[in-house]
Amino acid sequence: MARYPRGLRNCNPGNIRRSGTVYKGEVLNSTDSAFKQFRDMAHGYRAVFVLLHYYKARYGLNTIRGMINRYAPSVENNTSAYIKAVSDAVGITPDTPVDVLDANTMVPIVCAISKVENGVQANIDDVLAGWNLYRADFKK
Repeated sequence: MARYPRGLRNCNPGNIRRSGTVYKGEVLNSTDSAFKQFRDMAHGYRAVFVLLHYYKARYGLNTIRGMINRYAPSVENNTSAYIKAVSDAVGITPDTPVDVLDANTMVPIVCAISKVENGVQANIDDVLAGWNLYRADFKK
């Protein structure tokens, strides 16, 4: 039986690195030396939505290009390929402004990020559960 990708094993489909930021549902005694772990996939997806929201609020990053440049820096990723993969999957250009509170845009973006990070399609039920957790805390 093949092993799940690391991000899925960690319930961290965005492969968010360990940092001082603590997210709801994060496992605080992570056994992964580099990446966060979450108690379930919904909280892992919520963290991706929250992180992209933070990029918009803190840095004004409201395009796929802007978000992915920060999310997946070129020092450790093929960022241009990552941007193209997300943009193509979502069907909007890399420089089109997006609303981080719009499910019709953000759910496909996060699904595409998960696919790039893990090599498999995201489970839409998990993504939507993460979206609902995110929106319970971040309202218009």
